[in-house]
Amino acid sequence: MAKPSLPQGTRDFGPEVVRKRNYILNTIRNVFELYGFQPLETPAMENLDTLMGKYGEEGDKLIFKILNNGLDNPDKEKQIREDFEKVLLGKNTKGITERALKYDLTIPFARYVAMNHNQLTFPFKRYQVQPVWRADRPQKGRYREFYQCDADVVGSNSLLNEVELASIYHEVFSRLKLDGYELRINHRKILTALAEICGGADKMMDITIAIDKLDKIGIDQVKEELIQRGLAAEQVNIIEKYLGITGTNDEILNSLLEIIGRSEIGRKGIEQVSFVLANLQPQTINLKLDPTLARGLNYYTGIIFEAKAPDIVKMGSIGGGGRYDDLTGLFGVPDIPGVGISFGVDRIYDVMEELNLFPPDVHAGTQVLFFNLGEAESKKSFELMQQLRQQGIPCELYHEMVKFDKQFKYAEKKNIPFVVIIGEKELNDNNCNIKNLSTGKQETVLLKDLPGYHF
Repeated sequence: MAKPSLPQGTRDFGPEVVRKRNYILNTIRNVFELYGFQPLETPAMENLDTLMGKYGEEGDKLIFKILNNGLDNPDKEKQIREDFEKVLLGKNTKGITERALKYDLTIPFARYVAMNHNQLTFPFKRYQVQPVWRADRPQKGRYREFYQCDADVVGSNSLLNEVELASIYHEVFSRLKLDGYELRINHRKILTALAEICGGADKMMDITIAIDKLDKIGIDQVKEELIQRGLAAEQVNIIEKYLGITGTNDEILNSLLEIIGRSEIGRKGIEQVSFVLANLQPQTINLKLDPTLARGLNYYTGIIFEAKAPDIVKMGSIGGGGRYDDLTGLFGVPDIPGVGISFGVDRIYDVMEELNLFPPDVHAGTQVLFFNLGEAESKKSFELMQQLRQQGIPCELYHEMVKFDKQFKYAEKKNIPFVVIIGEKELNDNNCNIKNLSTGKQETVLLKDLPGYHF
């Protein structure tokens, strides 16, 4: 028999890891609820045509497609072979696959809104915490199955939504003690204006895809890629000047005005970024205007965000999002504006683990272990244990009568802080011994007083 294994890019999570992940997830959920967002879930898979063409050239390549049922049907063998030939040529065919695992939570959310817009109250604020799948090359901080935590507002053009979403990032990272995080902001209209100056709006995707790789491949390779995508040397020089903008947020805004200020759409983008920066300034949020931020997804139309881990860890992005003013138009329901953000939970976990940021009590599970010292004793222990459980105190009764040493070791391995010992003598005297394993202190307590004991 082959040794059991996992698909590459996926992981099992043991109890200790799940508790830490839940600490992150619950922190994010609590902040979402604090800001008035409602929970939503969508299926693990979507129709393929729901997803394809929504994530740009690079993203579409990473969609996990699901084979149709019945591909072993002898009556359809010839057609199946022909369809597989098409797949090998990079084409999609409904004979082979009509569904795919969801790539992110935003497109399924847009599909949900398009299907239910007549029943929703706008603005509709939803949050979603679910796994997504990408056929990516696994590496540190990058997995093929991972959780996303999204918050989106649809049905509103107000830039106050962007202000709130930036505040949510700040609140979550503050609660998680992720000091040194950086929240970056840019605007797709600024990038569109740059494209107009460099040959026309049709160059937008070529430019953003190349710029989005700046951190990974450097300016020289970005310039080379832009030339390969058909931009002239003069246009590449303008982009290089644009990418070289530095300084404070105000200095960057002034530099942007010099380069793209003659573009009406560029001025509109600068104006909206200025609004968000001004409204967040009193909160002292670490928000940095970054003209190099592109986020290579087709559906963004306005302000875009990216959250970066503290520089002390080499992790990169731990969240991102932006405005998509006609995403539901992809599904035949136009003119529903939206804006949203996402948290990269798996990367946040890795950062917190590396920086040792999880609180000591994050592993808290069973609080009290009742020793099993005989039939009558365990019966009484079970009765008392149920009373403690009614008060919200997690308890266990050891599953069999064995030596003290084995039961103590069980409690130590599971980090259970208290043990309750009721033997024959204690049962006759109507009391019990409580031992605090962290301090070694032991005391005798009447059985009737046990439910009121402060564990």
